[in-house]
Amino acid sequence: MGEPAIAVDAAAVRIGRRTIWSGVSMRVQEGEFVALLGANGSGKSTLLKALLGALPAAAGQISVLGRPPGASSGAIGYLPQRRSFAQETRLRGSDIVRLGLDGDRWGLPLPFSWGRTASRGRAARRRVAEVIETVGATAYADRPIGELSGGEQQRLLIAQALVRRPELLLLDEPLDSLDLANQGSVAALVGEICRSEGVAALLVAHDVNPLLAYLDRVVYLARGHAVEGPVEEVVTTATLTRLYGVPVEVLRASDGRLVVVGQPEPPAHHHDRHGHGPHAGDPGHADAG
Repeated sequence: MGEPAIAVDAAAVRIGRRTIWSGVSMRVQEGEFVALLGANGSGKSTLLKALLGALPAAAGQISVLGRPPGASSGAIGYLPQRRSFAQETRLRGSDIVRLGLDGDRWGLPLPFSWGRTASRGRAARRRVAEVIETVGATAYADRPIGELSGGEQQRLLIAQALVRRPELLLLDEPLDSLDLANQGSVAALVGEICRSEGVAALLVAHDVNPLLAYLDRVVYLARGHAVEGPVEEVVTTATLTRLYGVPVEVLRASDGRLVVVGQPEPPAHHHDRHGHGPHAGDPGHADAG
């Protein structure tokens, strides 16, 4: 194996005087699909922020694509947490994808001669069409994004994250608010992208069950610590019960699939937002993901 896309060694992150997690080590290799799992408030989104360079490590080392966090942002496709687009949003799905390619200069002329600009425009349209086809969204990409289902919108947002040919995908809760069928189809899509494009992917989720059939490795965060490794080694009754400190049962279905039962959702204990308003420190209003 070459240099990992993500390397975290005995790292810790603090917000104010509070340690969100510590002693966290993990690897994501090129072409691997890894899930970052844990209950609300366990620090999943905080870990993504650390990988993006938005939060410094208080201890240990973090490397992203062989460089310090934040130094390789152009090679990362990032899909943040989101809510559905308003129904009246008239931007087409293909326009949303195109924003991932040149949204930093959307509506502004490019500093090239006309011929070269036209050539670049054709290349951009080809790339947008190509990545829309990759995620299976060609049939509805020209419809207004607000008219599409949650699963259709999520495919187009994944296309937006892919359009610049990233080496690493960081996906923050892309299955949130989707029904079970769409959760499975989005998980399968990300797994196929990792295999076919050689892209490394780290996907944040609360529930591992829709992902298990497609993952190479898992990282569980709980009680300020983490356990990481191949699915068959980590997703076990003994390991998850020890990590969470409460009974968690892992069953094998008749078709061979693993199913996690009783995974706890404790109240959040960490938060990224600080203040003195009525919700300051209220885990229902701000947490570390």
